[in-house]
Amino acid sequence: MTHRRNFIKAAGATMLGAAAVSRTGAASLPEAAIQTATTMQPPPAPPNGRPFNPVATLNGWSLPWRMKDGVKEFHLVAEPVVRELAPGMKANLWGYNGSSPGPTIEAVEGDRVRIFVTNKLPEPTTVHWHGVLVPSGMDGVGGLTQAHVPPGKTFVYEFVLQRPGTHMYHPHADEMVQMAMGMMGLLIIHPKDVHQFRVDRDFAFLLASYAIDPGAATPRTSEMTDFNMWTWNSRVFPGIDPLVARSGDRVRIRIGNLTMTNHPIHMHGPHFEVTGTDGGWVPKSARWPEVTTDIAVGQMRAIEFDAVAGDWAIHCHKAHHTMGPMSHTAPNLIGVDQRAVAERISKLVPDYMPMGSGGMSEMAQMQMPIPENTLPMMTGDGPFGALEMGGMFSVVKVRDGVRAGEYRDPGWFKHPAGTVAREYTAEDDDAVPRAVQPQADDKTLRVRKPGGHEGH
Repeated sequence: MTHRRNFIKAAGATMLGAAAVSRTGAASLPEAAIQTATTMQPPPAPPNGRPFNPVATLNGWSLPWRMKDGVKEFHLVAEPVVRELAPGMKANLWGYNGSSPGPTIEAVEGDRVRIFVTNKLPEPTTVHWHGVLVPSGMDGVGGLTQAHVPPGKTFVYEFVLQRPGTHMYHPHADEMVQMAMGMMGLLIIHPKDVHQFRVDRDFAFLLASYAIDPGAATPRTSEMTDFNMWTWNSRVFPGIDPLVARSGDRVRIRIGNLTMTNHPIHMHGPHFEVTGTDGGWVPKSARWPEVTTDIAVGQMRAIEFDAVAGDWAIHCHKAHHTMGPMSHTAPNLIGVDQRAVAERISKLVPDYMPMGSGGMSEMAQMQMPIPENTLPMMTGDGPFGALEMGGMFSVVKVRDGVRAGEYRDPGWFKHPAGTVAREYTAEDDDAVPRAVQPQADDKTLRVRKPGGHEGH
């Protein structure tokens, strides 16, 4: 528990204000690491400071720091970035240090951190430390608790991390534009006790949504409801990394939601427990079992489970959120005979293909012409055919032989013989147990009437 007296003392020591750094001071800034890779960078062990068990950021990375006089110094650069949402489509976003979301910042409960923020955007910005208890002047609300960071300037935030938890950072300046353009990141505060809340695998990612028209690359930032790109760490299936674990591992997944709607995240296979919220860790006596946890806007949830060998789907259970770009005004053509009109249209549009008369599954089976820099509505291939997925979907891949610290994709699961659903054939008939039939000479049916008397 954080005591008010201790917090006020810490606040007094860190109440520097968000002040611009001079040219002379800029020369002594910590290096601003840049990362543009879209695959998960294996989490490095902390090189100095208090020890902790690092998280694995899905399709992302953790920001390095330097120690200066006992303070961890980080350097964030707010800037335009190009992010590959999935192979075949790139988006013009805004982010930090070359990526969107920005790099994960990891530190330890009790650490004093100093975070330099350089603005390379075309407009002012700030950084709000979502869910973190900081001095008011470090809270990052432009115009209320600090001056905005002008383009070309560097501001510094400094505070002591009061308690462990999973948090986010994002602007509180022109939020509609800046967050809709992808400006967000994770802030993980590890416990002082390296054994507290320890798990074998610790994954983390953010939910974000974008409205990008077919053939375009820049989101429509004024959109409020009609989003068509549903992403985990600004990636969509099949571009989302698998979550790799070893059989028996205790696995944690931390999920933060910065979209405009809630997301019921569902995982197949082992049941999980909800072990963390925005406010911190849930005591063991208060945790609850789930297979789906709903994450509202601005919320974070941490879930944990014991890994069972197999390939287990994990996805948002809103069906449109596991689809790629599509029109929300498309009519339902199930049962409509399109053959006559298709013949006429194909004379004018040679590549025209009528679809939807028997559902939309064929969209995953056929290669349709689409605009450049656009993804199909359903895509992805598995070991048994088309997966018919997109958007917020990935696979938890659990294997017996995965080594500690290994996250590379192990390929598809090799199912033991007799454990895969298959077509029923006549040859199977004798192997299927039949229902027990009454004896031919038993023509009496006994029933028990109310009151306990038997009758016929």
